[in-house]
Amino acid sequence: MNVDDIKRITVVGAGTMGNGICHQFALSGYKVNLVDMNQAILDRALATIRINMERQVKKEAITADQMNAALENMKTATDLNIARDSQLVVEAVFENLDIKLELFKKLDAPCPPDTILASNTSSVPITLLAGITHRADKFIGMHFMNPVPMMKLVEVIRGIATSDETFNTIRELTIRLGKTPVEVNDYPGFVANRILMPMINEAVFTLMEGVATAESIDTVMKLGMNHPMGPLTLADFIGLDVCLAIIEVLYEGYNDPKYRPCPLLRKMVQAGYLGRKTGRGFYTYQ
Repeated sequence: MNVDDIKRITVVGAGTMGNGICHQFALSGYKVNLVDMNQAILDRALATIRINMERQVKKEAITADQMNAALENMKTATDLNIARDSQLVVEAVFENLDIKLELFKKLDAPCPPDTILASNTSSVPITLLAGITHRADKFIGMHFMNPVPMMKLVEVIRGIATSDETFNTIRELTIRLGKTPVEVNDYPGFVANRILMPMINEAVFTLMEGVATAESIDTVMKLGMNHPMGPLTLADFIGLDVCLAIIEVLYEGYNDPKYRPCPLLRKMVQAGYLGRKTGRGFYTYQ
């Protein structure tokens, strides 16, 4: 499939990443089906997309006409069969292997043979996900960064069977979205999270061991390493449950103790202290 053949895209999962990916595709002129099992989540996603586009209009990043056209490009559904008319399906559900495998198993049947299946996974091996389908050559990773409309990077991840044609199509599509594609081979955590998550995990160990307060740890990394935000603030932004899920993928994938999840991180997730989305993580939020 050539990039010019892609006219309609289905995004599965209407959470933070899914609605951001939908936002970017629709704004770039593509027709987008946004799918989730829960209609309330879909309604909330559309409201979020509208608010974020209105903010872009106020900042003069886009025009009101561009926003209105993008909103017209989107439709929602609770049935995966809507993906039948798409040339590309992007999965953006929670970072759970069993959920993702079951989803791609269900998507493989209704989608036409030429449809490319992509995962926004931040750590799960692309080859493993592709293996549940009958189109491993047309399976690829598209790891967007959060928040999607603002962040330029997309890790484009080759599974062991991903064809050059599929890779080149998705690389060109990424450029047309106004993003910068970076080719990555299929290892747990890819590049971004293989480097980022151990840093966050080590920051949690540093806090747990009483080396410094959360505020002090973040200040050292901001002022000493010129990071835009400290690792504990970033963990709260990402979600501590997501951080734990990714570090566990690294730990299991490499069987290396250097990726051992910090007990404090695990304890906070067990307590429901997940960061900004629950109002409490390493910091407290209103």
